[in-house]
Amino acid sequence: MTVRPLSLIAALGLWAACALSAAAEPRAQIRGEMDGALREQIVRAVGESDEPPANRFEARRRAREAASAAEALLRSEGYYQPTLEDVVEGETSPVAVVQITPGRRFVLTTATINWLAPEPSDEAAAVAASEVRMTPGDPGRAVDVIAAEGRIIAGLTRLGYADARTEPRRVVVDHAAFTVNPTYNVSAGPLVKLDGVLVDTRGPTNPRWVAGLAPWSEGDRYDPDDVAELERRLLETGVYDGVGVALAPPERTNADGHRPIIVTLTDRSRRITEAGATFSTAEGSGVDVIQTRYNRLGRADTLRMEVRLADVDSRIGADLSLPHWGVAGRTLRLSAAAVNEDTEAYRRIALVLAADLQQRIGKTSWFSYGVGLDAGHYTQTRFDPLTNQPVVFDQNLAVLTGRAGAYWDQSNDPLDPTSGWRITASAQPTAVAGDASALFLKAETQGTVYAPIDEAARTVIAARLRLGSIVGAGELSVPSDRLFYSGGGGSVRGYEYQGVAPRLPDKTPRGGTSLFETSVEVRREVGHGFQAVAFIDAGSIGFDEIPDFANLRYGAGFGVRYKLPFGPIRADVAFPLDRRPGDADFQIYVSIGQAF
Repeated sequence: MTVRPLSLIAALGLWAACALSAAAEPRAQIRGEMDGALREQIVRAVGESDEPPANRFEARRRAREAASAAEALLRSEGYYQPTLEDVVEGETSPVAVVQITPGRRFVLTTATINWLAPEPSDEAAAVAASEVRMTPGDPGRAVDVIAAEGRIIAGLTRLGYADARTEPRRVVVDHAAFTVNPTYNVSAGPLVKLDGVLVDTRGPTNPRWVAGLAPWSEGDRYDPDDVAELERRLLETGVYDGVGVALAPPERTNADGHRPIIVTLTDRSRRITEAGATFSTAEGSGVDVIQTRYNRLGRADTLRMEVRLADVDSRIGADLSLPHWGVAGRTLRLSAAAVNEDTEAYRRIALVLAADLQQRIGKTSWFSYGVGLDAGHYTQTRFDPLTNQPVVFDQNLAVLTGRAGAYWDQSNDPLDPTSGWRITASAQPTAVAGDASALFLKAETQGTVYAPIDEAARTVIAARLRLGSIVGAGELSVPSDRLFYSGGGGSVRGYEYQGVAPRLPDKTPRGGTSLFETSVEVRREVGHGFQAVAFIDAGSIGFDEIPDFANLRYGAGFGVRYKLPFGPIRADVAFPLDRRPGDADFQIYVSIGQAF
């Protein structure tokens, strides 16, 4: 499509919007001396009509309806003595008019709480009174009077009076004194103390496991925040389609005067099979088949089995996730896989085992610690600084790794953030045994920040910085899969996978002991569900412990995102800005999710 048709379409859209705007008019004109904000409220309450009245009878009906709506609005705002007159002007083109004199605004007096039996404790009564939050002399708005009643009940509920309720309130409007005096009739009910948990489910969930998640002990005072926390703990497992957590009715009170919490669970499908595919000109293609099984052990567990066939990383393996392991928010993850990595820098065929404990902090942040064991055959091509020639190693190695990591997320959306920041950090003390031995520490951190340019966040600037270092061993002593590489869809776009680092004489990518990467993206909403992106990336691989900027490579490009409920689909085209012999003219990346 050329620019001219696009301009025509835009002009037609603007014309249509203006036509719609012009067609809408107030159902009645509002006249009279009053505050501008009050006038706007009345106009909104009266509403609009798509066409003018056809005759004086229709205009009269509209004027009366508008006067009724205006009077209701005025009374709700504390104007209890307004003067309203509905008028029709004109013969051939009648116009509905409402002439308004709001009168004096009534003000609040001190609110009264009338306690009905059974009354709460003095402490609870004082808290409830503080929740009124209405000062004598404030405007006598109906919405404030009603909201105060809700806050009284909420305050009592937080203190354990779960059955607190209100009887009809009494509000005296004194037309002589121009005052509004509310009296709340409140029954607190008995103080509720909790029993255990009753689980209602058709699934295999173990009730004892659910009871262990409750953040209270038998005999504790009812707290709605604790009930909500139990619901959140069950929902975050991802195993249930529905979770209901509610206090049992009064008739379920036991002999000790305690009431249970009833948990209703609706299991999701016990087994889900998925298939996916990825493609990029840098990393090749791949096909995944994943089967996930839920709640096989009756404690909201997730077993994920994967078969992946890809140009770079093929594997078959399984991961078992056990949420709330020992304490709430802590997840035990066990994994085992047979992997075949075939990259330009190395080839690895290995059995990989890992066990990690991840502790949630807040809603989306966490820290983790664990151990991993890799055992297999490595074919590695390295650079010999003495001969300046590549050296090929065929080794059988066992690699034992301590794993510690943390993730702080202060962004506004886990899938497509538009503001905030994130930081990840990891440290891996590693011991190598077999045909070679080494001890070293691999540390890595990455920070991302998201800054909206406009209030609607239609344009967002996203930036990323990643640093890494290996301490305690040189390039020749560290297994190739533990060295740093850069280049590809998740690092420096425009270069092939592992293509940023210097190459050996035989064109093999050279892994390093330090890493520096940075990226900046400008993301702009363009139409419903689409986003245009322009970006520039930079990165370097170093051969000392401190990142080296001497080998910096730059890539730039553009892309498009299509937003779906589970996250955006990404397609990028990137170009190397300092292309070397052997580098492609451009690279294409297609995947799910933002680049960072």
